[in-house]
Amino acid sequence: MKRPNANEQLRKGIYIIPSLFTVANIFCGFLSVIEGSRGHMERAAVLILVAVVADMLDGRIARLTGSTSSFGEVYDSLADIVSFGMAPAVLAYHWGLWDIPDIGMATSFLFLVAGSIRLARFSSGTHDPGTFNGLPIPAGASAISMLVLISPTPVSHPFFIPVVVAFVLALSLLMVSNLPYKSFKDVNLKKRWPAPTVFAIALIFSLIKSTPHVLSVLLGIYILSAPFSVLNTRMRRKSVVDAESPAPEEPHHEQDSSR
Repeated sequence: MKRPNANEQLRKGIYIIPSLFTVANIFCGFLSVIEGSRGHMERAAVLILVAVVADMLDGRIARLTGSTSSFGEVYDSLADIVSFGMAPAVLAYHWGLWDIPDIGMATSFLFLVAGSIRLARFSSGTHDPGTFNGLPIPAGASAISMLVLISPTPVSHPFFIPVVVAFVLALSLLMVSNLPYKSFKDVNLKKRWPAPTVFAIALIFSLIKSTPHVLSVLLGIYILSAPFSVLNTRMRRKSVVDAESPAPEEPHHEQDSSR
């Protein structure tokens, strides 16, 4: 029996690596649900962000190593519904919606359903690799996590509870919308980048480490980018149409000959 060479063995092993990151994604989401149920809001939020990093790495590694497969895509979607659907929904409920059980459960459930619709639409349809139709579910989950990290103490003030409800519902609507969001999948990681790029990356990590507000601002810019882009495009089209439309003619009054 012919033994496979080293390259064949390595290639068979490469397909395991993206799956390991997917399993890590599920594990972080599972732990986040447990920590959120125990009242450890900050830990639950951090675990969701770690799951986001694992989710980014499994896709990148699969594409860089040429180990993408239909199984990996489906498995990744199933992992995302746990880490970015269930986990942030539970976190939002225990952190900011606990005092209004009925409305709180309904709001959290709508976030989970919106995320599942977003994933199903992404998995089943064809799309431009450079853009996403609707807010990506990891971004929605990250937004809830960053809000919790900024204020880990559970919300109890009657004024802020409706704000949390509106925030979670807004994220849900953005996920099921058709707004175009940049995917950043067209960034070529194999090409040579200028040396200062490493310093820029280190600077970003330093700012994120120093305060979560920096990452919150960057995430907020990304979430608002699509609505502002669509609004800006519509306003430009309206201005072009108004400029091209002919001006109304002034009515011509004939002089009365009887005068």
